[in-house]
Amino acid sequence: MRSTRSVVAVVPARAGSKGIPGKNLRAVAGRSLVRRAVESALAAVTIDAVVVSTDGDAIAAEARDAGARVVRRPADLAGDEASSESALLHVLDELTAAGEELEVVVFLQATSPFIDPADLDAAVARVRDGHADSVFAAAPSHAFLWRIGDDGAARAVNHDAAVRPRRQDREPEYRETGAFYVFRTDAFRQHRHRFHGRVELALVDARGAIDIDDASDLALASALAPRLEQPTPDQRPAAAPHVPALNGAP
Repeated sequence: MRSTRSVVAVVPARAGSKGIPGKNLRAVAGRSLVRRAVESALAAVTIDAVVVSTDGDAIAAEARDAGARVVRRPADLAGDEASSESALLHVLDELTAAGEELEVVVFLQATSPFIDPADLDAAVARVRDGHADSVFAAAPSHAFLWRIGDDGAARAVNHDAAVRPRRQDREPEYRETGAFYVFRTDAFRQHRHRFHGRVELALVDARGAIDIDDASDLALASALAPRLEQPTPDQRPAAAPHVPALNGAP
């Protein structure tokens, strides 16, 4: 890792999981979820180092074998109530104590098995160039959302229930995929939250925007993998192009 202006990718991957036991080590098309996240980050041109934060021995071994560094997470940061932000801050504290200066953090979630390294590079470039303070993966959504009230009645959330516009007539909306978030280290330390300052979207392929939470999600990802697998790193361009923000920013 460079001593200054470095970009570090952090993959929080605790051992406990209620929905799918051992989730972070479950495989999609022959590769574990934690390995997939690590390899996507390593294939990005702009990322200097990849760190996996975990409390599990098997996850730590898999992460190292995939090429990542490992920061062991203390028990009080590995429970169901611990936030991802707390794990990220712990990693940053450990790296800073070792004398490493970190400019940008790329927070990846192993539960998103189809992270494109080119999307990571574009998001990092947008943050490093000062166009955004926080950039996160999002996919287009045309869903009509509803909420059930305290009285049990359904109420429209993002639309007027009395009006059913055509898809092409609706204002675009975007769904947070959970795949990755990119932000400056100093601002994250100040706000202690991934969303701060000017927040922008990194539009990703909706076909692979899967967040694995239960067995059906894992089965879907495995079925889609043969169609969605990304090119190998040596097929990627030497530098990532800048992708303009959706709202017209540079």
